[in-house]
Amino acid sequence: MKHLQSIISGLVSLFLILAVGSVNTCSGREPAKAEIAVLSKTAESLQQEHIKDMQEKFNGRAEYRRMQNAVTVNPINELAMNREIFAGMTDTFSHKLDDWTVTNQKRTGRCWMFAGMNLLRVGAMKKMNLKNFEFSQSYIFFWDKIERSNYFLESIIDTAERPDGDRTVDCILADSLGDGGQWSMFVSLIKKYGLVPKNAMPESNSSSNSRMMNKILRAKLHEGAKRLRDMHGQGDTTNQLRSAKREILAVIYRILSIHMGTPPEKFDWQWRDKDDEFHRDGTLTPQEFAGKYLSLDLDEYVCLVHDPRPSSPSGRTFTVAYLGNVVGGEPIKYLNVDIKLIKEIAMRTLLDGEPVWFGCDVSKQMDRDLGLWDNNLFDYEGIYDTRFTLQKADRLIYHQSRMTHAMLLTGVDVVDGKPRRWRVENSWGKDVGKKGYFIMNDSWFDEYVFEIGARKSYLPEKLRKAWEQEPIVLPPWDPMGSLARQKGCV
Repeated sequence: MKHLQSIISGLVSLFLILAVGSVNTCSGREPAKAEIAVLSKTAESLQQEHIKDMQEKFNGRAEYRRMQNAVTVNPINELAMNREIFAGMTDTFSHKLDDWTVTNQKRTGRCWMFAGMNLLRVGAMKKMNLKNFEFSQSYIFFWDKIERSNYFLESIIDTAERPDGDRTVDCILADSLGDGGQWSMFVSLIKKYGLVPKNAMPESNSSSNSRMMNKILRAKLHEGAKRLRDMHGQGDTTNQLRSAKREILAVIYRILSIHMGTPPEKFDWQWRDKDDEFHRDGTLTPQEFAGKYLSLDLDEYVCLVHDPRPSSPSGRTFTVAYLGNVVGGEPIKYLNVDIKLIKEIAMRTLLDGEPVWFGCDVSKQMDRDLGLWDNNLFDYEGIYDTRFTLQKADRLIYHQSRMTHAMLLTGVDVVDGKPRRWRVENSWGKDVGKKGYFIMNDSWFDEYVFEIGARKSYLPEKLRKAWEQEPIVLPPWDPMGSLARQKGCV
């Protein structure tokens, strides 16, 4: 009997270990081994003598108390501001491309598509001889939501064999429908759906403030995910699952149309240029409009990233599992290169007269009102009497940094052949920075810029060949996918 009880006890223990080990979340590392899944019983609790020691160390330093008096009644960044950097700020650049007004993504995470369309509108303004022009961001936003819903549901079908609580399934569910995106996702939408001018599909309340619309859409997608996984569990075929998927997408389309309006299939286009000359193009489809006014060859562009983690070799291509929007569209693909090369290509592109799409960790060392980034803009070490020691690679590994925002480089100040500062067109409207434009000192570029869209022709021959290799597949939770997983840009 004792032997039988021992066997049963062992089986129960094994079952509990497997159950604990299978419960994961989207963030963080791989699940801990079963034997350390629960905090060790030898872990140290915080004792009163520890607290007393900390209090004595704080109270024993008069400068800490003075800093406490200052910070408790003032915003920390006002006290930590490095005034020398602020005083030396200038918005003059040796090379500046923009002479147009900024756009405004408002309360959404559409930075990636705003930055993309801000790039494309430069050539369109030249072709139409316009001082200002915007493509409809609402039009592309609508189709991204539809495509991303289909991508999500196909991912659910693809992982239907996996159990509830599987880490990959949990990641897919957690990112069912955000606003964020990537360069390749932007390209896929333009190729499939074309472009329209802003007046052909203007902003709606929900395209400018997407939170509630997204909440409703996610609720229906999660219902759909359960339906599909239940059907698979009951033995339904893939064809039956896809038939159900199309029913779910019809509801998603209905909800989107109610919130944003229906995308135009055709529209009349006419305009008066900056010389007061009238032009009429007649009736165009979105694909015809894009073919006529898109001046860049999107197939010429690749995505370069700086990922300095030891696990990410330079000169290799990467992708992120289950990250995308258009099924069958452009794959999410990065080529990992040194930050110096990214800066060289960005500078060369600007000198050749073309802005640069880029992704970064926007909120670090930033003053929103001044429109300024510098790696040493705020002296937090002096405020707190402690050093912040994580380097760029460590900040990625330990979840202190990630791509959070995409914008456009529109100028550079070059001194002795090297960039000193960069001019940035943001998409937060004209009431921040210098009428919506920001200054990025070069020290910030090194630390917080992660990605640019670049012409393949700017790459050395060795890296052009490297781009053609099969990418290493990163897990869905990898920080290199964070820009596309944003539910709203910072």
